[in-house]
Formats: sequence, structure tokens, C-alpha cells
Amino acid sequence: MVYLTRRERFSAAHRLMKPGLNDSENIALYGQCANPSWHGHNYVLWVTIRGKVNDDLGYVVDLKDVSVIIKEKVVEKLDHKNINTEVDFMENVIASTENLAVGIWNQLEPEIRKLGVELHRVKLEETENNSVEYFGE
Repeated sequence: MVYLTRRERFSAAHRLMKPGLNDSENIALYGQCANPSWHGHNYVLWVTIRGKVNDDLGYVVDLKDVSVIIKEKVVEKLDHKNINTEVDFMENVIASTENLAVGIWNQLEPEIRKLGVELHRVKLEETENNSVEYFGE
């Protein structure tokens, strides 16, 4: 089995907030990440797929096809957007990096499968010190 990884980047704003809590309660729970005026990150996304090398082509999958899927299903929806208010697949979800990674997986997995390969991992770097990896359920 061969693993291939494609890297993409996007910038987005969000606010960690739990519905039903007021601003003070959210700040007590999430600290500065609950800033009512939002805050943003320059995210780095790694999408790893796995499959067998196609003997006729010499590769697992055309990474251009993978890139198009990532851009259409994820980057265009997230880049320069407010995750809490503008991203359809994050509606009614706490906008944590963990939940965002799961949401990205759910956007990509059915499309990646159509290419005849498997989605193996979504890694999302929020800061140079913090990242999340999700391998599906």
C-alpha cells in the first residue's frame, strides 16, 4: 500500500462558543478563543490517501484530481470565511479544529473514494504548535 499526501492552505476566522452560554461563560470555558470579535488562523491541511500503484500508470492516483476535490469541497468553502457563520458543513457544530478536521473528512471521503483510492488521514494545522489528525471513525 502506498500513501500519498497533498498539502493545501486556507485562512479562516472562527470563535469557540457553546450555544446556550453567554459571552462570559464562553470566555470562562474557551479563554481567548471565545473572543466575541472572532479570531483567525492560517491553516495548513494535509490530505493523505492510500492505494495500490496502478501498473499501467505508475502511480496510485493523479494528485491533480485529488487537488481539485480538496479545493472544491474544502478550500473554496473555508478560505477567507467565518467558520461559524459561512461554512455549510460546520453549521450547528462548535468550530474547534477537531470538529473542523472531522467535517473536512466528511466532505472529502466520498469524493476521494470515487477515484478508486481511500482517504487515510486528514491533518489540520491550526498553528505551528497545534494540529489535529483524523483517520475516520
